[in-house]
Amino acid sequence: MKGKISRVEKISVQNVTFTYGSEGVDGSAPEEPAVENLSLEIEKGSYTAILGANGSGKSTLAKLIDVIEVPDSGKIIVFGKDTSDDSVFWQIREKSTCVFQNPDNQIVGTIVEEDVAFGPENLGVRLPELRERVDQALKDVGIYDLRLREASSLSGGQKQKLAIAGALAMKPDVLILDEATAMLDPKSRDEFLAVCEDMRLKKGLTLITITHDMSEAMRSGRIIIISEGHAAAEGTPAHIFADINVEQYGLRRPVAVRFAYEIAKLAGKHLTEEDLTGEAELREKLIKIFTASDLSAGNVPELKPVDPDYRVRRKIMSVKDLFSSYDGGKTFALKNINLDVFEGEILGIVGESGCGKTTLISHMNSIMKPSSGEIEIYPEEGKTLLCSKKGDVQQIRQTVGLVFQYPEYQLFEESVFKDICYGLRKMKLSAEEQKDRAVMAAKSVGLEKEVLRKNPFDLSGGQKRRAAMAGVLAMRPRVLVLDEPASGLDPEGREEMFALIKTLRDKGTTIVIVSHNMDEAAAYCDRICCIKDGEAVICETPDELFADKAKLHMIGIDQPKITKFSSSLKDELKKSMPEIVFEKALFEPEEEARAVYRAVLKARQKC
Repeated sequence: MKGKISRVEKISVQNVTFTYGSEGVDGSAPEEPAVENLSLEIEKGSYTAILGANGSGKSTLAKLIDVIEVPDSGKIIVFGKDTSDDSVFWQIREKSTCVFQNPDNQIVGTIVEEDVAFGPENLGVRLPELRERVDQALKDVGIYDLRLREASSLSGGQKQKLAIAGALAMKPDVLILDEATAMLDPKSRDEFLAVCEDMRLKKGLTLITITHDMSEAMRSGRIIIISEGHAAAEGTPAHIFADINVEQYGLRRPVAVRFAYEIAKLAGKHLTEEDLTGEAELREKLIKIFTASDLSAGNVPELKPVDPDYRVRRKIMSVKDLFSSYDGGKTFALKNINLDVFEGEILGIVGESGCGKTTLISHMNSIMKPSSGEIEIYPEEGKTLLCSKKGDVQQIRQTVGLVFQYPEYQLFEESVFKDICYGLRKMKLSAEEQKDRAVMAAKSVGLEKEVLRKNPFDLSGGQKRRAAMAGVLAMRPRVLVLDEPASGLDPEGREEMFALIKTLRDKGTTIVIVSHNMDEAAAYCDRICCIKDGEAVICETPDELFADKAKLHMIGIDQPKITKFSSSLKDELKKSMPEIVFEKALFEPEEEARAVYRAVLKARQKC
């Protein structure tokens, strides 16, 4: 009599090495392995976050687990099934689903509901179950009302929701999210993650999220850090962010943890793993620090100087009574938009997925024409360009440069250098001036000279974004419009991108940024314009906008994470220190921590 065979309850990656391609295009040496001697285990029904810098091997790991790729050496066992065994290939793929960052690479159906049905149909799911699965998945991600729309007509965020719905309709045992929430607005991201977490608890879903959002990683049960193709560290989120120097891997702590660490440093205290088990525990620890009798009164760094008021600057663009329709006036993507852009400012444009943000910026350099209304560009005093005027288009596109959220769509030449020079050739500049501008633009975005010789499609995601930006900057626009400029970049790369943006602003370039990241919008933008259902409902400075929770709820956006955490801490401190007076909210965690610390010191000195 045979004994009962125990079921393997884990995904096991055993000494795996994988390299893309056996040799270079010119017979050169093979590339470095994407992952090398990688070993890790993920338990069935767990929630695991995979972190690491761009190029560390995270996405390769996802492809290997999902049998999109097979290891050169080593083994991957998915719940008892070897991914190198062709006989179990479909058994693994039926129960393992991966959602990648770029939804355009995953959408196959013409109509939204057809695309969601594609996966389950191929699994043999029949009606009425198929109908139930599709409807429920669309409701879970919040696009049920769009089920009859053409998939190609959706916004970037809506397409991402569609790709996620297609994965949920498969009812997988393993769901791998590779930066799948990067293009979602905060509300949609939180709602989707809540659905996944509920599926994990109720149905035993194994959830693996590959993310650069450290707050998203804090929701997981376990974090694995991948560095240069190896598993460099692992543990609970509290352990990772309390005991591991994550900066060495190109990462940063979550904003609330950064805030808390700065306060602890100023007070001469230390945070432990126990303090980081949740935001409530973190607040409790900070209150203990602030109310302790030995609170340090040491020097607190001064605040950064405030940028000049945008209202004293010259207008460089005006959007006037703008209406825009994709279907000849039956429905409007934009309605009665009125907006001024001032020279030398950083203007943020925010709103829920599908609200019209990308449509608005597509009008700013005449890619799209208004149904009615106008956009006026003022490149210099006394001169006006009209976006609706055909004769002004060429000069407008030299004045207003636009980089879309997927920069690879803007790269097409055989070398990065030629790609950067494309617009310059259209401007009929001399070869010498083209070279000088291209080299200078590449340098300004941090691309080394050797990168200029490479094929743009061989670059990393971060390098592609910089190359696309260099191609626009080489034309020396007065206004630079960026759609999700830091999407897909690791935390270190995001900081470098925004440092570049601020440098460009300081040198006189006006910047317009579309973003879903409220912390970054608040920290870097002079003003933020909120779009809701195609209308510009408000345009204010970050401190004006994020101070009013009721207003934010009406618009459909959330406060920055740092603002929510700091506000809750301030409310608790006021209970024990009624006399405390806080300065206006700041949006960089360390700056806000210093402001709160300074307020507590002043209140204690009065007592």
